[in-house]
Amino acid sequence: MRRRKAQEKEVSADPKFNSKIVGKFVNMVMLKGKKSLAENIVYGAFEIIKKQLNDPDVLKVFHKAIDNVRPRLEVKPRRVGGATYQVPIEVRQERGTSIALRWIRDFAKVKKGKSMEQKLAEEIMAAFRGEGSAIKKRDDTHKMAEANKAFAHFRW
Repeated sequence: MRRRKAQEKEVSADPKFNSKIVGKFVNMVMLKGKKSLAENIVYGAFEIIKKQLNDPDVLKVFHKAIDNVRPRLEVKPRRVGGATYQVPIEVRQERGTSIALRWIRDFAKVKKGKSMEQKLAEEIMAAFRGEGSAIKKRDDTHKMAEANKAFAHFRW
């Protein structure tokens, strides 16, 4: 049993859009503490999106992409009487958002042959349209939860 909850750190909003989700995404893209480089990558990706979609409101596109990728259900392993069951549980809003951001970042990172800005822009636009690797991952997660619906009574 855990003694206490970990203190939640306040994420600062990014300087350009004054959005906490963009600030969180910049922090996720950041490697080895190089925040200015991460900001350049994310803002560069936003510029590419703005040019390709001819949409001046990139933030709306980004939020829609995150909302499309955010999982509603996931499975969590529970041990009951020597057997481990995959129990479907609902995902909290904050956790769903961070999972969506992580999936977008990771699938952009594994693509080959382009700059990170380009790969990130492509992944965000694919998520905005409801296609791409991150959407497939969400669908797989939902299918897994649906398949294990019979074990939902082990949730506590």
